Amino acid sequence: MKLSTSLRSLAAASLVVGVGVATSLAAGADAPRDNAHALFVLTDNAGSNSVLSYARSSDGSVALAGTYATGGLGAVAAGAVADPLASQGGLALVNGGRELIAVNPGSNTISVFGVDGTHLYLQQQLSSGGLFPNSVASSGDLVAVLNAGGAGSVAEFRVRDGWLHPLRNQVRSLGLSNTPVPNFLRAPGQVGYTPDGSHLVVTTKLSTNAFDVFSVGDDGQLGASPTVTPALNAVPFAFNFDAAGHLVSAEASTSSVSTYVVNADGSLTPIGTVSDGAKALCWISSANGYVFGDNAGSASVSSFSESASGAPTLVAASAATAHAGTTDSTVSPDGTTLYVESGGAGTLDVYQIGAQGSLTPVETLFNIPVASEGIVAS
Repeated sequence: MKLSTSLRSLAAASLVVGVGVATSLAAGADAPRDNAHALFVLTDNAGSNSVLSYARSSDGSVALAGTYATGGLGAVAAGAVADPLASQGGLALVNGGRELIAVNPGSNTISVFGVDGTHLYLQQQLSSGGLFPNSVASSGDLVAVLNAGGAGSVAEFRVRDGWLHPLRNQVRSLGLSNTPVPNFLRAPGQVGYTPDGSHLVVTTKLSTNAFDVFSVGDDGQLGASPTVTPALNAVPFAFNFDAAGHLVSAEASTSSVSTYVVNADGSLTPIGTVSDGAKALCWISSANGYVFGDNAGSASVSSFSESASGAPTLVAASAATAHAGTTDSTVSPDGTTLYVESGGAGTLDVYQIGAQGSLTPVETLFNIPVASEGIVAS
């Protein structure tokens, strides 16, 4: 399969160049309380991975509040420069935002922090259950980790009293043929639970250009094997869900957004697809009925809405300009602010979300470590 122009653009988007026993690393029992709203960014540093914590103001602007080592190592997917994790969801707030989970792809571990506003307290570092963890998702007290290396796998955990516990016999292979450090276009891109928690979804990107969907039982048990549905367009990368529970996917090969119905048997029924005409739309966020797609090869953010049937429609092909190697993004919980990382430039762009999904620049931070990836707001 030859790469499209969009995928070649993704490869050149940036202009700059283990399994262990869970260990308690910090308790934080006597920590001061902090009620500030926060933004967290994962550096993915290969020498010492860390999370940057920012205090968020009412206008969406941010100020650095602290840097917290994960105790693990970052790593770079083969061929990647702007997007080292080659994924969405490298950071995840779980258990009602009381804990933050970060992936450590260089040490095949995940780190669990207690969250107190902008303050983080490292509580655990434990095996991810596979190679090159790059995405985390949660549903209730269940947590799933996507391991992108080798055959690929998903591993399930449960949160109890702020601690993460691996569920017995809950690692499922994806049956891929990647190296331990996977190629960034072939590495699976994201794991996520459906809104009702009944299914767990994985995008396989160029490995099989499909969605792998596992059933999730009442006790959290994953189905033995996934139901596989081909994507409408090659390189399904990231996704989220709309208010009706439809899966909304970013598909990089055609720089498109596609929507699907998730059926009870785990199969997906396509609803529609639309391209923004840009290059390498890989990451996706949503707020107030609008979807925002980050174009790594075009340094821009596009906006989309949906028809009554759930089919995606293009609102603005370049709702906002960003910086080189536009990658991961997140929306504030109140839906007023969009935060966009640009791993190629080492910037963080902040936009106010307005009527009809308009994006108004608030500020740009220029001191983000180059090729950071993974972002979430509280």
